[in-house]
Amino acid sequence: MTHFFKTQIGRLRLVGFLEGISLLVLIFVAMPLKHYFNNPMLVKNLGPVHGALFLLFIFLTLSVGVEEKWKFKDTTWKVLLACIIPFGTFYIDKHILKNAEANRTGRDEE
Repeated sequence: MTHFFKTQIGRLRLVGFLEGISLLVLIFVAMPLKHYFNNPMLVKNLGPVHGALFLLFIFLTLSVGVEEKWKFKDTTWKVLLACIIPFGTFYIDKHILKNAEANRTGRDEE
């Protein structure tokens, strides 16, 4: 778990995981509670947290994209799009970010 804090990509992966979980809880738990059971408390509490994680994910994605010299039309837009699609951050983590972090770690050890 501590390896997530060592690199910028690791931090992006961690924030992506948290953002993805918060989106899923909002969609599949909080919204049904609000609309079907007239209980908006979870939306009121989790909404701002998800919003902050969403903005942090976007900021970190752009920051990592510049740092790693990602081409916007090849990589960066895919990572940005992932944060608005349910399960998207998990897919991007597995198929892009995990490999990018492994490549980055390999470069740092040389």
